[in-house]
Amino acid sequence: MNTVVTGSIAFDYLMSFPGKFTEHFLPEHFSRVSLSFLVDSMDKRRGGCAPNIAYTLALLGERPRLMATAGQDFAEYRRWLEAAGVDTSLVRDVPDKFTASFFCSTDAANNQIASLYTGAMAHAAELSFRSAGHVDLAIISPNDPAAMTQYAEECRTLGVPFIFDPGQQCARMSGDELVDGLTGAAIVIANDYELELLHQKTRLDDGDILERAQALVVTRGEFGSSVIRRDRRVHVPAVPPHRIADPTGVGDAYRGGFMKGVAVGADDDVCARLGSVAATFALEHLGGQSHSYTLGEFKARYEEHFGALKIFGSDH
Repeated sequence: MNTVVTGSIAFDYLMSFPGKFTEHFLPEHFSRVSLSFLVDSMDKRRGGCAPNIAYTLALLGERPRLMATAGQDFAEYRRWLEAAGVDTSLVRDVPDKFTASFFCSTDAANNQIASLYTGAMAHAAELSFRSAGHVDLAIISPNDPAAMTQYAEECRTLGVPFIFDPGQQCARMSGDELVDGLTGAAIVIANDYELELLHQKTRLDDGDILERAQALVVTRGEFGSSVIRRDRRVHVPAVPPHRIADPTGVGDAYRGGFMKGVAVGADDDVCARLGSVAATFALEHLGGQSHSYTLGEFKARYEEHFGALKIFGSDH
């Protein structure tokens, strides 16, 4: 399947805080917050929503095309993605700009506080699906808000089935922008917190969303995920990790696994199970692209929890 993945390309600066953020927030002072957290460690990793999703798709045997903007410091990252099986021909380098940077601190309870410097991502609206050629499936993941709504409009106009994944941009986008993004989507995907923001900003409940999109996928971390359509709903449990290293990129891995199921025409429950297994592999490693597995290893883990998996064929 010819799949295009849009979204941010970024370098992740991942930090760990040994306590719990929530212990330092004082409810009576929410109107004026001034906090600094002393972290124990920091790692720089390749990241960004779009490469994270594309990387999982590549691990699962697809050859996704990445459509995004990056900065003058992207050359080594581009080579690494190509070697991993991701087509970067649609990525545009923006001269005199640095690639977006994601600064994320994670506490002992896996709560996260993050900031994103946009850098070259601010130019994402200069790209267009009109120059991407034939596309069977696209995902619009967190990116420059103007680019996200533009891509959704282009997909509707061109008849490209698309997944709308507003993610962290639920906090930045207006209600009207979010409605524009989800209208006509094959799938709207969000975690439970992002969905609440989506409800508040758009004043749409799940039923209203499903009048505008074909399906709603809600992820709930350790509590699994649900795929909701107008006439049915399925719930899939999370796959228990062998260890927990870092939650950064776990949601992106879920999306990549889910999209693999969509690409091969799998049922909703199988798509969600693929997402669950992919997410757990990511959770066990630091960053969104430091894990790896063969199709055989992935299939074995799937079947350990969910039973027989036939989509990879008998030769894997």
